[in-house]
Amino acid sequence: MNTGITISDLYDLKETIAAGLLEELTYPWEALPKIHDFIIGLGERLPKEIYEEREEHIWVAKSAKVASTACLNGPLIVDEDAEIRHCAFVRGNAIVGKGAVVGNSTELKNVILFNKVQVPHYNYVGDSILGFQSHMGAGAITSNVKSDKSLVVVKGADISVKTGLKKMGAMLGDHVEVGCNSVLNPGTVVGRNTNIYPTSMVRGVIPAGSIYKKSTEITAKKEV
Repeated sequence: MNTGITISDLYDLKETIAAGLLEELTYPWEALPKIHDFIIGLGERLPKEIYEEREEHIWVAKSAKVASTACLNGPLIVDEDAEIRHCAFVRGNAIVGKGAVVGNSTELKNVILFNKVQVPHYNYVGDSILGFQSHMGAGAITSNVKSDKSLVVVKGADISVKTGLKKMGAMLGDHVEVGCNSVLNPGTVVGRNTNIYPTSMVRGVIPAGSIYKKSTEITAKKEV
Protein backbone atom coordinates (compact mmCIF):
# COMPACT_ATOMS: atom_id res chain seq x y z
CA MET A 1 0.00 0.00 0.00
CA ASN A 2 1.30 3.46 -0.90
CA THR A 3 1.12 5.57 2.25
CA GLY A 4 0.12 9.21 2.13
CA ILE A 5 -2.18 8.95 -0.88
CA THR A 6 -5.00 6.67 0.26
CA ILE A 7 -8.45 7.80 1.29
CA SER A 8 -7.75 6.85 4.90
CA ASP A 9 -4.54 8.91 4.84
CA LEU A 10 -6.27 12.01 3.52
CA TYR A 11 -9.85 12.21 4.75
CA ASP A 12 -12.20 11.98 7.70
CA LEU A 13 -15.20 10.32 6.06
CA LYS A 14 -17.52 11.53 8.82
CA GLU A 15 -17.23 14.94 7.14
CA THR A 16 -18.91 14.16 3.82
CA ILE A 17 -22.24 12.92 2.53
CA ALA A 18 -20.16 10.93 0.00
CA ALA A 19 -18.77 8.56 2.63
CA GLY A 20 -20.73 5.67 1.15
CA LEU A 21 -18.81 6.04 -2.10
CA LEU A 22 -15.34 6.65 -0.72
CA GLU A 23 -15.32 3.97 1.97
CA GLU A 24 -15.46 1.27 -0.71
CA LEU A 25 -12.29 2.51 -2.45
CA THR A 26 -8.56 2.71 -1.76
CA TYR A 27 -7.42 5.81 -3.65
CA PRO A 28 -9.57 8.95 -3.86
CA TRP A 29 -9.29 9.38 -7.62
CA GLU A 30 -11.03 6.02 -8.04
CA ALA A 31 -14.21 7.86 -7.06
CA LEU A 32 -14.10 10.33 -9.95
CA PRO A 33 -15.79 8.12 -12.59
CA LYS A 34 -18.42 7.10 -10.03
CA ILE A 35 -19.61 10.52 -8.80
CA HIS A 36 -22.38 10.89 -11.40
CA ASP A 37 -24.19 7.65 -10.59
CA PHE A 38 -23.58 8.01 -6.85
CA ILE A 39 -25.28 11.41 -6.74
CA ILE A 40 -28.34 10.16 -8.60
CA GLY A 41 -28.67 7.12 -6.36
CA LEU A 42 -28.17 9.09 -3.15
CA GLY A 43 -30.28 12.05 -4.21
CA GLU A 44 -33.34 9.91 -4.69
CA ARG A 45 -33.04 8.73 -1.05
CA LEU A 46 -32.45 12.11 0.57
CA PRO A 47 -35.10 13.12 3.14
CA LYS A 48 -37.59 15.51 1.60
CA GLU A 49 -37.97 17.45 4.82
CA ILE A 50 -34.31 18.54 4.52
CA TYR A 51 -33.64 18.59 0.76
CA GLU A 52 -35.65 19.69 -2.26
CA GLU A 53 -35.12 18.60 -5.86
CA ARG A 54 -35.13 21.99 -7.57
CA GLU A 55 -34.69 20.51 -11.03
CA GLU A 56 -34.03 17.01 -12.29
CA HIS A 57 -31.10 15.53 -10.33
CA ILE A 58 -30.37 18.80 -8.52
CA TRP A 59 -30.90 18.39 -4.79
CA VAL A 60 -30.41 21.44 -2.58
CA ALA A 61 -30.76 21.51 1.19
CA LYS A 62 -33.44 23.91 2.31
CA SER A 63 -30.95 25.56 4.67
CA ALA A 64 -28.45 26.24 1.86
CA LYS A 65 -28.09 29.69 0.31
CA VAL A 66 -27.96 29.82 -3.48
CA ALA A 67 -27.63 33.14 -5.31
CA SER A 68 -30.16 33.74 -8.06
CA THR A 69 -27.28 34.40 -10.46
CA ALA A 70 -25.59 31.03 -9.82
CA CYS A 71 -25.81 28.40 -12.57
CA LEU A 72 -26.52 24.89 -11.28
CA ASN A 73 -26.36 21.80 -13.47
CA GLY A 74 -26.97 18.25 -12.31
CA PRO A 75 -26.35 15.78 -11.04
CA LEU A 76 -25.69 17.90 -7.96
CA ILE A 77 -26.14 17.76 -4.21
CA VAL A 78 -25.78 20.95 -2.17
CA ASP A 79 -25.71 19.96 1.49
CA GLU A 80 -27.04 21.79 4.53
CA ASP A 81 -25.93 25.36 5.26
CA ALA A 82 -23.74 25.52 2.15
CA GLU A 83 -23.48 28.78 0.22
CA ILE A 84 -23.36 29.14 -3.57
CA ARG A 85 -22.54 32.76 -4.33
CA HIS A 86 -23.06 35.20 -7.19
CA CYS A 87 -22.18 33.86 -10.66
CA ALA A 88 -20.85 30.52 -9.46
CA PHE A 89 -20.96 27.90 -12.24
CA VAL A 90 -21.58 24.27 -11.28
CA ARG A 91 -21.25 22.17 -14.41
CA GLY A 92 -22.53 18.99 -12.79
CA ASN A 93 -21.37 15.81 -11.05
CA ALA A 94 -20.73 17.84 -7.91
CA ILE A 95 -21.22 17.34 -4.19
CA VAL A 96 -20.99 20.52 -2.11
CA GLY A 97 -20.63 19.66 1.57
CA LYS A 98 -22.26 21.06 4.68
CA GLY A 99 -21.27 24.66 5.32
CA ALA A 100 -19.11 24.79 2.18
CA VAL A 101 -18.68 28.02 0.21
CA VAL A 102 -18.60 28.20 -3.59
CA GLY A 103 -17.80 31.78 -4.43
CA ASN A 104 -18.19 34.31 -7.18
CA SER A 105 -17.06 33.13 -10.62
CA THR A 106 -15.95 29.77 -9.22
CA GLU A 107 -16.48 26.78 -11.51
CA LEU A 108 -16.99 23.20 -10.32
CA LYS A 109 -17.04 20.03 -12.38
CA ASN A 110 -16.97 16.38 -11.25
CA VAL A 111 -15.94 17.13 -7.68
CA ILE A 112 -16.53 16.23 -4.06
CA LEU A 113 -16.20 19.10 -1.62
CA PHE A 114 -16.17 17.86 1.96
CA ASN A 115 -17.91 19.82 4.69
CA LYS A 116 -16.78 23.41 5.25
CA VAL A 117 -14.58 23.55 2.15
CA GLN A 118 -14.06 27.07 0.82
CA VAL A 119 -13.48 27.87 -2.85
CA PRO A 120 -14.66 31.47 -2.53
CA HIS A 121 -13.10 33.55 -5.33
CA TYR A 122 -12.37 32.84 -9.01
CA ASN A 123 -11.45 29.16 -8.55
CA TYR A 124 -11.64 26.29 -11.02
CA VAL A 125 -12.03 22.90 -9.37
CA GLY A 126 -12.41 20.00 -11.77
CA ASP A 127 -12.09 16.22 -11.33
CA SER A 128 -10.91 16.79 -7.77
CA ILE A 129 -11.71 16.00 -4.14
CA LEU A 130 -11.21 18.62 -1.43
CA GLY A 131 -11.10 17.47 2.18
CA PHE A 132 -12.73 18.85 5.31
CA GLN A 133 -12.12 22.57 5.88
CA SER A 134 -9.68 22.82 2.99
CA HIS A 135 -9.45 26.26 1.42
CA MET A 136 -8.31 27.57 -1.96
CA GLY A 137 -7.24 31.21 -2.10
CA ALA A 138 -8.44 33.62 -4.76
CA GLY A 139 -7.51 32.51 -8.27
CA ALA A 140 -6.14 29.10 -7.23
CA ILE A 141 -7.11 26.34 -9.67
CA THR A 142 -6.84 22.65 -10.32
CA SER A 143 -5.47 21.74 -13.73
CA ASN A 144 -7.07 18.44 -14.67
CA VAL A 145 -5.67 17.49 -18.10
CA LYS A 146 -2.01 17.05 -19.05
CA SER A 147 -0.79 19.12 -21.97
CA ASP A 148 0.00 15.97 -24.00
CA LYS A 149 -3.40 14.45 -23.05
CA SER A 150 -1.73 11.31 -21.67
CA LEU A 151 -3.13 9.40 -18.68
CA VAL A 152 -2.39 10.87 -15.27
CA VAL A 153 0.18 9.20 -13.01
CA VAL A 154 0.45 10.11 -9.32
CA LYS A 155 4.15 10.53 -8.56
CA GLY A 156 6.05 11.21 -5.38
CA ALA A 157 9.12 10.05 -3.48
CA ASP A 158 9.16 6.28 -4.12
CA ILE A 159 5.56 6.48 -5.37
CA SER A 160 4.27 6.04 -8.89
CA VAL A 161 0.64 5.01 -9.34
CA LYS A 162 -1.12 4.87 -12.69
CA THR A 163 -4.64 6.27 -12.34
CA GLY A 164 -5.93 5.21 -15.75
CA LEU A 165 -7.61 8.61 -15.98
CA LYS A 166 -7.18 11.26 -18.64
CA LYS A 167 -8.79 13.84 -16.36
CA MET A 168 -7.70 14.17 -12.74
CA GLY A 169 -7.11 17.39 -10.88
CA ALA A 170 -6.02 17.44 -7.24
CA MET A 171 -6.76 15.44 -4.12
CA LEU A 172 -6.52 17.78 -1.13
CA GLY A 173 -6.53 16.25 2.34
CA ASP A 174 -8.35 17.71 5.30
CA HIS A 175 -7.34 21.21 6.46
CA VAL A 176 -5.20 22.03 3.41
CA GLU A 177 -4.58 25.73 2.67
CA VAL A 178 -3.80 26.68 -0.94
CA GLY A 179 -2.45 30.20 -1.50
CA CYS A 180 -3.82 32.66 -4.02
CA ASN A 181 -3.15 32.12 -7.74
CA SER A 182 -1.58 28.69 -7.24
CA VAL A 183 -1.91 25.96 -9.87
CA LEU A 184 -2.32 22.36 -8.79
CA ASN A 185 -1.23 20.25 -11.76
CA PRO A 186 -2.90 16.98 -12.83
CA GLY A 187 -2.32 14.18 -10.33
CA THR A 188 -1.42 16.41 -7.39
CA VAL A 189 -2.05 14.91 -3.93
CA VAL A 190 -1.64 17.16 -0.90
CA GLY A 191 -1.55 15.59 2.54
CA ARG A 192 -3.56 16.79 5.52
CA ASN A 193 -2.72 20.04 7.31
CA THR A 194 -0.40 21.30 4.56
CA ASN A 195 0.00 24.92 3.46
CA ILE A 196 0.76 25.85 -0.15
CA TYR A 197 2.38 29.26 -0.65
CA PRO A 198 0.67 31.76 -2.99
CA THR A 199 1.51 31.61 -6.73
CA SER A 200 2.91 28.09 -6.37
CA MET A 201 3.14 25.58 -9.22
CA VAL A 202 2.43 22.25 -7.54
CA ARG A 203 2.68 18.70 -8.84
CA GLY A 204 3.16 15.25 -7.36
CA VAL A 205 2.63 14.13 -3.76
CA ILE A 206 3.10 16.71 -1.01
CA PRO A 207 3.48 15.18 2.48
CA ALA A 208 1.04 15.86 5.28
CA GLY A 209 1.93 18.59 7.71
CA SER A 210 4.14 20.46 5.25
CA ILE A 211 4.76 23.99 4.07
CA TYR A 212 5.21 24.08 0.28
CA LYS A 213 7.12 27.04 -1.15
CA LYS A 214 8.40 25.36 -4.31
CA SER A 215 9.31 21.84 -5.40
CA THR A 216 12.81 22.19 -3.94
CA GLU A 217 11.62 23.82 -0.73
CA ILE A 218 9.12 21.73 1.20
CA THR A 219 9.49 21.84 4.97
CA ALA A 220 7.67 20.21 7.85
CA LYS A 221 5.51 22.45 10.00
CA LYS A 222 6.90 23.24 13.41
CA GLU A 223 4.90 21.85 16.31
CA VAL A 224 3.33 24.55 18.44
